[in-house]
Amino acid sequence: MKATKVLFVLLWFLCVYAPSSFCANVTYDHRALVIDGKRRVLVSGSIHYPRSTPEMWPDLIQKSKDGGLDVIETYVFWNLHEPVQGQYNFEGRGDLVKFVKAVAAAGLYVHLRIGPYACAEWNYGTFISDHGLLTFLNSGFPLWLHFIPGIKFRTDNEPFKAEMKKFTAKIVDMMKQENLYASQGGPVILSQVENEYGNIDAAYGPAAKSYINWAASMATSLDTGVPWVMCQQADAPDPIINTCNGFYCDQFTPNSKAKPKMWTENWSGWLVFRSFGGAVPYRPVEDLAFAVARFYQRSGTFQNYYMYHGGTNFGRTSGGPFISTSYDYDAPIDEYGIIRQPKWGHLKDVHKAIKLCEDALIATDPTITTPAPNIEVAVYKTGTVCAAFLANIATSDATVTFNGNSYQLPAWSVSILPDCKNVVLNTAKINSASTYSSFTTESLKQEAGSLDDSGSGWSWISEPVGISKADSFSKFGLVEQINTTADRSDYLWYSLSIDLEDDAGPQTVLHIESLGHALHAFINGKLAGSGTGNSGKAKVNVDIPITLVTGKNTIDLLSLTVGLQNYGAFFDIWGAGITGPVILKGLKNGSTLDLSSQQWTYQVGLKGEDLGPSSGSSGQWNSQSTLPTNQPLIWYKTNFVAPSGSNPVAIDFTGMGKGEAWVNGQSIGRYWPTYVSPTGGCTDSCNYRGAYSSSKCLKNCGKPSQTLYHVPRSWLQPDSNTLVLFEESGGDPTQISFATKQIGSVCSHVSESHPPPVDLWNSDGRKVGPVVSLECPYPNQVISSIKFASFGTPYGTCGNFKHGRCRSNKALSIVQKACIGSSSCRIGLSINTFGDPCKGVTKSLAVEASCA
Repeated sequence: MKATKVLFVLLWFLCVYAPSSFCANVTYDHRALVIDGKRRVLVSGSIHYPRSTPEMWPDLIQKSKDGGLDVIETYVFWNLHEPVQGQYNFEGRGDLVKFVKAVAAAGLYVHLRIGPYACAEWNYGTFISDHGLLTFLNSGFPLWLHFIPGIKFRTDNEPFKAEMKKFTAKIVDMMKQENLYASQGGPVILSQVENEYGNIDAAYGPAAKSYINWAASMATSLDTGVPWVMCQQADAPDPIINTCNGFYCDQFTPNSKAKPKMWTENWSGWLVFRSFGGAVPYRPVEDLAFAVARFYQRSGTFQNYYMYHGGTNFGRTSGGPFISTSYDYDAPIDEYGIIRQPKWGHLKDVHKAIKLCEDALIATDPTITTPAPNIEVAVYKTGTVCAAFLANIATSDATVTFNGNSYQLPAWSVSILPDCKNVVLNTAKINSASTYSSFTTESLKQEAGSLDDSGSGWSWISEPVGISKADSFSKFGLVEQINTTADRSDYLWYSLSIDLEDDAGPQTVLHIESLGHALHAFINGKLAGSGTGNSGKAKVNVDIPITLVTGKNTIDLLSLTVGLQNYGAFFDIWGAGITGPVILKGLKNGSTLDLSSQQWTYQVGLKGEDLGPSSGSSGQWNSQSTLPTNQPLIWYKTNFVAPSGSNPVAIDFTGMGKGEAWVNGQSIGRYWPTYVSPTGGCTDSCNYRGAYSSSKCLKNCGKPSQTLYHVPRSWLQPDSNTLVLFEESGGDPTQISFATKQIGSVCSHVSESHPPPVDLWNSDGRKVGPVVSLECPYPNQVISSIKFASFGTPYGTCGNFKHGRCRSNKALSIVQKACIGSSSCRIGLSINTFGDPCKGVTKSLAVEASCA
């Protein structure tokens, strides 16, 4: 009893004097997480701290809070934090504690997905930190782990379990030392161990079950004071909560009646992401809102967007392989930290509507009925509290009678009735404003005095073809790349000299087979040809016509990776590089020559990488002769002045081939604007009705997968900055330009059939009509002009509205009077205000405004 009293006093002291006000006991029951004895309905969103900068974190978190989130979810990246065994890094973009405290400062909770397997399209490779080059393995696993004798990842293997426990305990102890768990007054209310193991555990046989049981026991033994979850793990042992990942989780059921229904990954875009060589996927907000409402309709109480802000894969952090630098994810907050409308705003309205139902949701289980095919009604009622959800899961509109009233349900939508009477929101009807954003391009402004003799402002270094470093080595046969390079570099040279007496024929072909991901073949110092895989098939098999000479010939093959494998059973042993065969075909006498088992010389990485040109510090830069362009293996450098203002900045790499770029020593990632997506599969618009799939909504077909690359403002100085490029295949750096992103227009298009905005709905049943709402996106801005206003039957999208056949001639003047000079405005849709230009027709109001 005495010990219990001491513990109680200690906990009371921590709660009273802890630096934040979260102090809470977190448990769960069959309905929800229970915080301080009260069930909670929670909305969460993923933000990964290394995919943005510390300077961006407070704004991203505040925008998340403003969007109606209660929780920020993040992975913890083992390979970022322990790049060398026993040596830890928690600085810069890796400052986990600072990130968690920033979330706490905004008054939000944290779900810490320790894993430590993360997937997350995170490279089995190298991370460029804020303080230099750090090496780590994909999916959160550090590379050194791969080389521990006898180790097997993610199975009942003692060497692996020892290291996994050590790192997990390290993170838990760090959180405890900073009083960051909820019971200590901190924001962390949940932790995750492992990640989507249930998708691939069958490949590991019986050892999978014992491994999962061990992982659960290990995690709970760390005594975090908060629940642990496992996503996509149907056999998660008690007390671990198993959770759902996917586009739709309304049909998900936990593996115990004592556990709540939780959704850890609601994919706001699509998990194929933006890949080099692929089109850009996106998900209509009407479908995303439908999925969210359906989840809460059917007993869910915790839902997380993956991602709410995706960010950028700086350095060589992207995995995949072939995942691009942009991790935008079509998220509610875009890669640059700008709110994406109407997705952010409509989901904010959904969250408000859900929270209006919270008292009913936490009080009882729903009664679910199906009054007609594809119509589902869920009612939460206890005592005087009642909330209802009316869902139409068909692709055509329907009418449903509920509580004696008739309700129109658009196709593939959910209507939310917080009082079981009035519709406060329908997921297919968007009240929130939309925005039209664009990039303004300007030429790279080079620093005064930086122009060289040619006037280009660029200096350069040629990367030698083949072996140029003292640490090269020779070996008979072809080596696998990852085990050879330890992913210290994307590049591995394979070099061979052969003597041909009179064997070279005019039709000689060099046949190369590689595990991926791309390669360049040089014959006698000249580029002869290249081969590239793709996100669907990383392997490269090429036949390159070559010209050989009588006598000595040098064959230099440059193999490269584009982010390593991050998902699948035994992904850690998937290889890369030119493993062969390598064969000369069509020699003069018609014979072939297999070169695979000959003695090759190898070089890990590039000479330029060792010289440190990424910082611009090498003294070997050449500016005294003509700038070489459209040539392979060239390093380029220039000094430039940053674009003025505070808008987000990107570099447009149109004109370049493939390589990596650094700004003031910070890697902004791999660029590859010449990799063009297929021409087919895209549409001008996407019908949100019906189940979403990976190929349903695509844009950017037939165009470069990515041309714009984010440069955080905090990395730039106003006047003097250094840009360094390594161009691998050939490009012209003088074509590079800067682009700044700004919101050009704010729009809203609302129909007479829309419910009123959620924040105007009144629980006493007062009827409020539909309203157009406009708000400038940045502080200190006001609406300066109305570009378009039409009441009647307007059509189109923000930036491209058009008048319909019926229109009121009063609309423009009414909107101008209501909005110009204000930071925000609301206009009710009423024929008393606008007149009735077409009787008997459902009318709408469309407005496009500019802010300044």
